[in-house]
Amino acid sequence: MFFTETVIDILTRRSYEQRREIAFEYERIAKKELVVALKGALSGSLETLMLGLMKSTVQYDASELKASMKGLGTDEEALIELVCSRNNEELAEIKRVYKDMFKKDLEKDIAGDTSGDFAKLLLALVQTKRDDPSNVVDYEKIDDDARSLYEAGVKRKGTDVTTWITIMSKRSVPHLQKVFERYKSYSPYDMKESIRKEVKGDLEKSFLTLVECFENRQLYFANRLFEAMKTKSAKEKVVTRIMVSRCEVDLMRIRTEFKRQHKRSLYQTIAEHTKGDYQKALLSLCGGDD
Repeated sequence: MFFTETVIDILTRRSYEQRREIAFEYERIAKKELVVALKGALSGSLETLMLGLMKSTVQYDASELKASMKGLGTDEEALIELVCSRNNEELAEIKRVYKDMFKKDLEKDIAGDTSGDFAKLLLALVQTKRDDPSNVVDYEKIDDDARSLYEAGVKRKGTDVTTWITIMSKRSVPHLQKVFERYKSYSPYDMKESIRKEVKGDLEKSFLTLVECFENRQLYFANRLFEAMKTKSAKEKVVTRIMVSRCEVDLMRIRTEFKRQHKRSLYQTIAEHTKGDYQKALLSLCGGDD
């Protein structure tokens, strides 16, 4: 029998490496895998959160991608968040681990589960062909890309989505930040407004996620958390996914952005919109009030 509070206390306050050592020792002493024991003792959102913490960041991202494409219907929202917010290095690592874990290619699974321009964009991102940031600022290329984005969208009737996909999936992030700045001297709308006018549905959400992450990735996650906790009861799936996947990456910076943008702390927001042991675990993972 587990004391849930002890489990929460220990597992949410350790690094993944430490959790792995604990699991190894647990199995040695109890002759039973810790993950199996957790499944038996916990349920609901708390169980999902704790089992998530037993995976490394990249294993967790790979599992969440798999889950977003499992069975009937795709969880496009999760798929967009996971693919469009991860950088080149993260995506390359996720692809490798995905293949290890599921004996399948992430690209093939995405291609089989999505269609049209939405599929083209996700596949272009997962191919990880993005340029590395350069020390040399290429003003001519910045201007060319800004003009191409404008001419492929707002300037014409219909949208040449392929041009948008190419530029947004291949250029380095610092370059794109300058491109979006320059874009404003061609277009009456900024990049995000242009996306909203030109494309709809999953494609719109994907492009918006990309642009938001190019501009400030931690703010993107802070806003996702805020949106997921707007109503009385939180969208626990989204909250769990962001808290678990970012807790060893940039959660402190997400907390800072959350407070700056929404004038209250992530900690207080979690406290108001979740309850019970699940709430205790999230607050412990959050690590403190700002």
